Parts: sequence; structure tokens; C-alpha cells
Amino acid sequence: MTHDRKASLLSAALTAAERGWPVFPLRPGDKRPAGHPERTCPGTGRCADGHRTPEQRATLDSASIRACWESASYNVGIATGPANLVVVDLDIPKDSADTAPSEWAGMADGLDVFAALCERAGERMPTETYTVRTRRGGQHLYFTAPEGKTLRSTGGSLGWKVDTRAWGGYVVAAGSAVGGASYEIIYDAPPAPLPAWLGDLLTTRPAPAPMPISELSARMRNATAYSTTALRGELEKVLSARQGGRNRSVYFAAYALARLIRTDDLTEATVTSELMSAGQSTGLSASECRTAIRSGLVRGGAQKASAA
Repeated sequence: MTHDRKASLLSAALTAAERGWPVFPLRPGDKRPAGHPERTCPGTGRCADGHRTPEQRATLDSASIRACWESASYNVGIATGPANLVVVDLDIPKDSADTAPSEWAGMADGLDVFAALCERAGERMPTETYTVRTRRGGQHLYFTAPEGKTLRSTGGSLGWKVDTRAWGGYVVAAGSAVGGASYEIIYDAPPAPLPAWLGDLLTTRPAPAPMPISELSARMRNATAYSTTALRGELEKVLSARQGGRNRSVYFAAYALARLIRTDDLTEATVTSELMSAGQSTGLSASECRTAIRSGLVRGGAQKASAA
């Protein structure tokens, strides 16, 4: 059985590479990359010149792929950026408590939200493309990346349960299995070009220039120079946060500013308003910002956990 599993995963890795999609090993039975993370990188061997990320290690070389997948039953990761892919990840709720936020009320899962996005854009659902069913029953829609644009992976910026994987991300390839459940091809066709309207939605807007202290002060009544500077500093952290860390940056900003709300140096309304604007300008949804801000304020003692 182990030999058969190795052979199956090797075949999945080679098949992906034959499509022109660089692959790298994931832990057996898992969707996390094999090997060490950057925080524990020894700086030796393949990382002698600096830590090599899974995206950098991904390869199309069949000899390297055979050597790797013949050694263990690794799942298969596809580095979407180097593969010139944008994969739309339509997820499903984790449990009965995982329900759609107010702006997506009535939606059951990522597929519903994506259908609504298509309808708003006046476009048909782009389903005639290479599609994989994920181990939990979601879907990965594969598209070729548009020329002239470098798209990054996103997490929820399009809508509830709709993520994308491009540069800086990866997907688990068909043929892999996690928790005993397989990733399976449900529509086998060449990836279609990413629809232009979808590419426009995913194009990162440049963050606005930091607000001058004088302007920020003018918008805040009774704010001290210290509290104004503190707020400005936290806003700059949010605006400069990298993809994947933006939600956390809003949370930590709210947590840090909670103490100034407790001492009446800042108002909760001011902090919430400024962090909402900063968070949304980086691509986070309104609901993501509200949740992160409230969690940060509660943890920082500026709100009660039962507050609305």
C-alpha cells in the first residue's frame, strides 16, 4: 500500500510538472510544506545563501521530482506564482457556527459568494476551466495569470470564503490526500485565462500616503500630541503590512491603541474609524476589519467581550 501511495503521488507530481506547474513536497498526509520553516532555518545545505522558500524550491525537473517522491509519500504542492496560475479557492464553512457575515447574508459557501460576484460584474460563472475538488468539498478553479500583472495571493478580499492563490502562495495538487480525504479533478481541461474583471478586482491598489500629523490632529478633538503620534504609527504599520499579515496588523493596532482609549486620550469611535479606513485600503473587507478591531479592543481592555 505504501509503495502504491508513493507511486500515485509521484505520478501526481510528474503530471503537474508536465503541465508546466512547478511542484514541491508537502508533508505526508498534510498540506504544510515539507522541510524547515524560515524561523528555524539552519542556513546550511540548500539554504547556505539564505532560506529557500517552497516557492523557490519548486521544480519542473523530472529527475529531482522522482528522487524526492520516491523517498517518501509526500503530498504535492504547486507553486502558483511560478506556474503562471491564479487559483480561486472556494471554501465551505468549517462548522455550523461559521456563518456568512452580514454583507454576504444568505450565502452558504464560497461558491455562492463567487456566483454573486459574477452576477454583480454582469459576467457568467467561469467554470469551464481546470477544477479540483478539495478534501473538504470546496473547489479550486485554476486560471492562467494575466500578462503584465503580478498578482499576489489574497485571503477573503473578494468575499467570504473566497481566497486566491498566486505569487506568494500554493495549492495542494490533485492526487494528494489530507486526513484521508483526496483532492480530485472534477473538470479536466486547460486552465482558462483569468477573466479581466476578476484580474481588476485582484489588482492591488497602492496604499495611500501616510496622513500628515497636522491633518490627523485636525480630525481628532482633544487628542494629545502623544496619542496622535501613536495613532499615526499604528496606521502606518497597517498600511505597510504584507499580504497574509494585514488582518493581524489591524488586530495588533487595535490592541495597542486600546490603552489610549482606556485613558481617554483617544475615543473608540476615532480608533475604529481610522483603522477601518486603513484596513480596507489594504484590501481587507469591512467585516474582516470590524472583527479584527473588536478583538483587539476587547483583548486590550477597551471593550467588554459581550459588546456588540
